Amino acid sequence: MLLTQYLFQADKPLKTTIRNYTEADFNELIDIQKECFPPPFPSDLWWSEDQLGSHIRHFPQGAICAEINGEIAGSITTLIITYKGQDHTWEEITDNGSIVTHDPHGNALYVVDISVRPKYRKTGLGKLLMQSLYHLVVELKLESVLGGSRMPGYERVKDKLTPEHYVESILNGERKDPVVTFLMKAGRTPVKLLPDYLDDPESANYGLLMEWKNPFFEKTK
Repeated sequence: MLLTQYLFQADKPLKTTIRNYTEADFNELIDIQKECFPPPFPSDLWWSEDQLGSHIRHFPQGAICAEINGEIAGSITTLIITYKGQDHTWEEITDNGSIVTHDPHGNALYVVDISVRPKYRKTGLGKLLMQSLYHLVVELKLESVLGGSRMPGYERVKDKLTPEHYVESILNGERKDPVVTFLMKAGRTPVKLLPDYLDDPESANYGLLMEWKNPFFEKTK
């Protein structure tokens, strides 16, 4: 994958290249994780070189990064799964981030992680990374993009609202969530809540499964 276009930061154009990441990018990708998830976030949950190596071995097409002025500005990692509506956890579906569970004969592209350096946020880079997956899904003739979203805004209201009511309030436009609302703006649609999706107190350990359906997909008769 190779795509170049301009993003803007304070009206300054940023020439941005979307490409597949390689072993040469590993150190920068780990640095991005450190910037996006600083302490007290556990450092053992940042990407490791072993995990990144597994990504490019099992599914190099789905290992994508963004480069701005020679610097890796963000990344998004995926695998292909066979999805038939089953509940799941992030750890189960991704084999704890190693994507050994990648199934080249599956029907859906699943988002493992998206990270954007803080200094490049609000440039539209996250949305551009997400759009790169839509191109990939069409190219690979898969049914959809799927992924479990965190709901970090839920922590502020979890004593007042159930997770179901929290999601409903977002869909009704009564409140915004930093992750769910971003993904909706990027084209993803909430499907269902996934209990015990990941160890995430801010989201009460829930994930919100969100989908983008490939409008060009045709089922084989």
